[in-house]
Amino acid sequence: MILGAVWTASATIYTQGTVSPTGTASGVGTFNTTITDGNPIGIVNQITVSGSSMSAGQTADIQVTLNVSGGVNSDLYAYLSYNGSSVVLLNRIGVSSSNPFGDSGSGLNNVVLSDAGSANIHTYASGALSGTYKPDGNNISPLGAASSFSANVGTETLDATFGNMSQNGTWTLYFADVVAGGGNETLNGWSLDITAVPEPVNVALAVFGVLFVGGAVCRFYLVRARSSTRKPISI
Repeated sequence: MILGAVWTASATIYTQGTVSPTGTASGVGTFNTTITDGNPIGIVNQITVSGSSMSAGQTADIQVTLNVSGGVNSDLYAYLSYNGSSVVLLNRIGVSSSNPFGDSGSGLNNVVLSDAGSANIHTYASGALSGTYKPDGNNISPLGAASSFSANVGTETLDATFGNMSQNGTWTLYFADVVAGGGNETLNGWSLDITAVPEPVNVALAVFGVLFVGGAVCRFYLVRARSSTRKPISI
């Protein structure tokens, strides 16, 4: 990523993140940070995760929730970075060769970016946003031609990028308004949610346990049923 690299100031907003099975997220700063119109330097915020029992190699599900007001959604560019890797969350929503101006709506109201989303957020091109979407994944310059966005949607995912890493460390959100003229946005807050995915061996053991207990219960009632149908033999 080349945008935002010129400013690495400390966090200016903070929302508590959550980590499962155990862990905490911590940070400092204030809410309601202005994203300046037409300023590619943008803003940077960090959440530090510690105390997670998840180890490197254990799969995790990563979700990012954004709350933004004001401005124009098609002007926004954002990415999440951690441990030397990054995923583009927003890259000028709705912009394509057939829609060079993109989403004319304003605001992201509890928008959840997750690989489990039903549609890529870049394909949304009208009105204020809410709900769950796949991250944009459009790893191209937000200042490129509108036609350059059409063939590059959804090439990055959160779980594939971060899911096999140890989750303890500093996660960085970069956010910018890269097109002048739509007015400032306000980043009201964001959160990071990390949930451990059960390892296959644990799932297998759990299934085996359920089947074993279920089989034992069935055998118990079958024996009782057979005993109740027996009649004494008359001599």
